[in-house]
Amino acid sequence: MACQYERGLRRERVERPDVDRTEIWQGTLALMILKTLETLGPLHGYGLARRIELTSGDRLLVNYGTIYPSLLKLEQEGAVASEWGVSENNRKAKFYRLTRAGRKRLEKETRDWDETASIVGRFLARRTESA
Repeated sequence: MACQYERGLRRERVERPDVDRTEIWQGTLALMILKTLETLGPLHGYGLARRIELTSGDRLLVNYGTIYPSLLKLEQEGAVASEWGVSENNRKAKFYRLTRAGRKRLEKETRDWDETASIVGRFLARRTESA
């Protein structure tokens, strides 16, 4: 099975032919992490990865080996903070939470994403109109 890795997610054709998992645009994994933490509150890395997969309707497959570097980078930038705790299966786990700076970043990146999607949408609409 051929896989392509990019920024924490991989593209992979799963056993079901009706489902095609897709890769994610560069930089959007951090946005998904921030939004997930805003929505659900503190989570450990595995929980974050699984929630992103579920939210995507299992169209995205998160590579657990790259979500942690993304979390570390977000922590170094002050967007998330972490503390050790115990997971639901009684294992020691690092839980991540959104900081005030992370909320501001999420708001800004959400606006930026909406604007980008709007611009691309104009191009796609023009193409459809002229076809």
